[in-house]
Amino acid sequence: MRLSKERVRHMAESLAGHLQAEGHLALTGDRKAFVEALDRAITHELSLEDRVNAEVRQLLKAYEQQIEQGQVDYQKMFQMVKQKLVRERGIIL
Repeated sequence: MRLSKERVRHMAESLAGHLQAEGHLALTGDRKAFVEALDRAITHELSLEDRVNAEVRQLLKAYEQQIEQGQVDYQKMFQMVKQKLVRERGIIL
C-alpha cells in the first residue's frame, strides 16, 4: 500500500467530516466507530493491488526457469498476467 496508516486515517476522518458537513450523512451512533469502519474500507481497497501483485508473483513462479534463461521477460509477463487478472475479476486499480 502506498499510503501510510496515518494518511488513511486522516482521509477517513476528513471524509466523515465532509459527508456530515454537506448533509450527506447523519450519524446516530459513535463517530469514532464510523471513522474506523471507513479506515478499514479504504485500507482494504488500497491493499487490493498489493494482493493482485502477490498473486501474479506466485503465478510466475511456474515460469521461473524460462525467466532465468531469458526466454521470457519478467516485467512484460508480470504486466500481462496482472492485466488479465484485473480484467477477469473486474477490478479497478
